[in-house]
Amino acid sequence: MTADLGGLAHTLARRDPVLAPIIAEVGPPQLRPNPNLFGALAGTIVGQQLSVKAASAIRQRLDRLMPEPGGLTPEGILARSSNELREAGLSRPKAAYLLDLAARVHDGTIDLPTITDLDDESIIKELTRVKGIGRWTVEMFLIFALNRLNVLPVGDLGFRSALKRHYGFDHLPNPEEIHRIAEPWLPYRTLGTWYMWRSLQNVPTNR
Repeated sequence: MTADLGGLAHTLARRDPVLAPIIAEVGPPQLRPNPNLFGALAGTIVGQQLSVKAASAIRQRLDRLMPEPGGLTPEGILARSSNELREAGLSRPKAAYLLDLAARVHDGTIDLPTITDLDDESIIKELTRVKGIGRWTVEMFLIFALNRLNVLPVGDLGFRSALKRHYGFDHLPNPEEIHRIAEPWLPYRTLGTWYMWRSLQNVPTNR
């Protein structure tokens, strides 16, 4: 990402008085692209419906299973059986999802380097064809691997919980309410989202 994230954060602070004190306390956004696109996407599958701490522990065990250092690779995943992946902490479905994703990337059915040339919605459409990958998974990939600036994950529970706390809701806001809150953040909704996560000390990761 080549954008001046600190400058963009100041722009959001001027637009949104609720976000302003959070930005002042937290400082510039800590986002950097992940060159291991497969590892990033696989890591997001690992993190589905898990706490950040639990996902991180499983990811570390998976990394230790890889035949060479450097993170998750299609070849490293394919070298392991479903049972070995499950022993690292994955559920049976997630082990199957990782093996399927690894096979598709390995045989070129999914070309991750060229997928980065697509716009956000096209990437979501392409990757959600893979079993076990839904919209939330691709949105995390867009944010933390590709650092796309205008992602708004309306289905993320942590994000919705932060919005409820800071914007005075007595319920978890729905997509329509979230879009209304985030309108001043356009076209940098990723940054507003990141600060909401950070305000709860609960930033997802797929590294």
